[in-house]
Order: sequence, then C-alpha cells, then structure tokens
Amino acid sequence: MHEVTLLINIVVALVVAFIGGVIARRIGLPTIVGYLLAGIAIGPFTPGFVGDTATISQLAELGVIFLMFGVGLHFSLSDLWKVRAVAIPGALGQMFFTTLLAFGLSQLWGWTISSGIVLGLAISIASTVVLLRGLMDNGLLNTPHGQAAVGWLVLEDLATVLILVLMPTLANTTGAFDWQGLAWTLLKASAFILLLLFVGKRLIPWILLRIAHTRSRELFILAILAITLGTALGAAELFGVSFALGAFVAGVVVSESPLSHQVGADVFPFREAF
Repeated sequence: MHEVTLLINIVVALVVAFIGGVIARRIGLPTIVGYLLAGIAIGPFTPGFVGDTATISQLAELGVIFLMFGVGLHFSLSDLWKVRAVAIPGALGQMFFTTLLAFGLSQLWGWTISSGIVLGLAISIASTVVLLRGLMDNGLLNTPHGQAAVGWLVLEDLATVLILVLMPTLANTTGAFDWQGLAWTLLKASAFILLLLFVGKRLIPWILLRIAHTRSRELFILAILAITLGTALGAAELFGVSFALGAFVAGVVVSESPLSHQVGADVFPFREAF
C-alpha cells in the first residue's frame, strides 16, 4: 500500500479532536479544552499514536487563517477605528506591565536580563485563537466588548512582528541593536496593510463579483480559498507579517464587498473543520 502520511494525520487529528470536543462539552467545558487534550493525546509526549508534528502544525495554521479571515469579515474599518481609544492604550499598557512583571519575577530567579525580557514578551502576547474561540462560543464577538478585544488582538499581532525582530538582538552578546532590520520590518508591514486597503479594497470585491456572474458555485468557493490562503501566505513570505494578521486584513477588505455574507457562509465549514 502506498504511503498516505498526510491523509492519516488529517483523519486521526479530526477523529481525536471530535472525541475530545464531545467529551469536553459533556462535562461542561469549552470545546477548545477538548481539542487541546486531543492534541496532547496524539503528541510526542504521550504513548500510542504520534502525529507528524510538522504536518499537523500546518493544518493548525489553516485553521488560524480561516478563523482570522472569518473574524475580519465581521469587522469593517470603521468598527476597528471606533475601538482605537480602548485597543491602543489597552494593548500597549497590558504588554508593558505584563513584560515588566515577568521580568521582575525572572530576576528573582536569577535569570539574565535578556532572558527575562524574552520571558516577559512571550507572556505579554495573548492567544488569538483561544480568545476568539471563547468570544464566539459565548456569542460576544460582535458586541462592543468583543470588537475592542479584536482590535486589541490586531495590535498584539503587529507587536509580535516587532518582537520577532528584537529576538536576534536580545540573543546577540555584543548588544548591538539592529535598527535597520526594525525599520525594514515596519516598512514591509506598513506596505502590506496599505496595499491591501487601497488596492485590494477595490480589486478583491471586483474579482468576487466577476466570479459570481459566472454562476459557478465551485469557482466562487475556489476564489474565496485562493484569496484567503494566497493573501495570508503572501503576507508572511513577502511582507514578513503573520498568517493571522494577513488573513484578518483580507477579511476586512472582503467585508466591503456586497457578497461578504455569501463569502462568510462558504468559509464557515472550512473554519470550523480546521
């Protein structure tokens, strides 16, 4: 029998996640707890079947991309702008104080200064998937509080890009700061957002309308998948931003299209499955 490693990992991951989700719901816990336990069950640190970590991680990236794209579909630029007074100082303040507290704790443990900063920065970033899943499960995503939380997460995703630039500097024993690398990263991230908001905002809805006129449902779904995954991958490979941020901005752009509700309905099964 020919090797079907990818298929085996997909099937096992889906089956175990389903079982974990059902058990979690039966005992009154959020489904994401069941998914986490399912991942542990097929991980390399437990007996029995061990999934291909690299393959399953890529499947998880697909889930994050579809999740963030779906969230972006429900948020217009005006909605994000409305929560700036909460999201900007809230995200920056939370990251600063969390980093400071973790750094202080690391000094009590006798860690080096650079190690303490890395610990603080790692703890200061919230899990986008966990928070959004919780908001959606409790019906809070489209509330004012939910919108503020999403704006908060977007800023943290942008900050993550900068943190990844800082990491090599913190590991550099000479202490030289890579200002050129930081400036280049900021320039690429800004170029991506501006390109998608000013060019993509006109081009992507136009493409969707043209495809819709063909009256081919499969072509329309393929167009959505190509836009979602292509934008996320292009954002990461060409502009150095995260898959999640790229997919979210793509969703915000598509939300301006009159077909956004149909796009959301077609993306929903992929988002929930992955």
